[in-house]
Amino acid sequence: MSVFANLVEHLADLLQPLFGASAAAAAIVLFTALVRLLVHPLSRAAARGQKARTALQPKIAELRKKHGKNPEKLQKAVLELHAEEKVSPLAGCLPGVLQVPAFFLLYHLFSSDTIGGEPNGLLGHQLLAAPLGERWADALQGGVLSGAGLVYAGLFVVVACVAAFSYRISKRMMAANPAADGEQLPGLGAVTKVMPFMSFFTLVTVAVVPLAAALYVVTSTTWSAVERAVLYR
Repeated sequence: MSVFANLVEHLADLLQPLFGASAAAAAIVLFTALVRLLVHPLSRAAARGQKARTALQPKIAELRKKHGKNPEKLQKAVLELHAEEKVSPLAGCLPGVLQVPAFFLLYHLFSSDTIGGEPNGLLGHQLLAAPLGERWADALQGGVLSGAGLVYAGLFVVVACVAAFSYRISKRMMAANPAADGEQLPGLGAVTKVMPFMSFFTLVTVAVVPLAAALYVVTSTTWSAVERAVLYR
């Protein structure tokens, strides 16, 4: 925690001439971008895997005709096909899973009053008028139209726009790849149906976590939407 806090502080010091009092917020956005750059090769691999799964659909359709009356045998045959072609049905989940530690690190960093036995100086940083360690509920105490309330309103607008954009991309991908959802892995079909709506759940996350963690979520979600639009076009 202390090492990461020092990293954020150093990044904030570097960005202070450009962003002033919001330098720590800019440092979090930069940190998020660096994390996404590190994960990008896996995202590209996931995109290739998605295209490979799309190419398998004719063979899966044949298996469906052959084993349509035996769901268990059909599921086993589909899994064997994926293994033979070296295509993982869950390859696209890895980039998202690897970002979870960075999110929780930021969450705990801006939820702790002390770090290494010393007062947490990061809690004094702000994004415009909103402290990075406070939540939406704290901002509402000053009123919806307060400085902090308007910062959150802006974040919610950004998240809603990104979620709508991501929803359109997901629906387009599902239309282009009508996979046999329930025939790949148990429960995967239900997850696939919910996926287009996942971006909208980001609104809830932004509302309940410290602003610093919310910035990470908003930046990462925006990056994901743009990345998917490019990689899956």
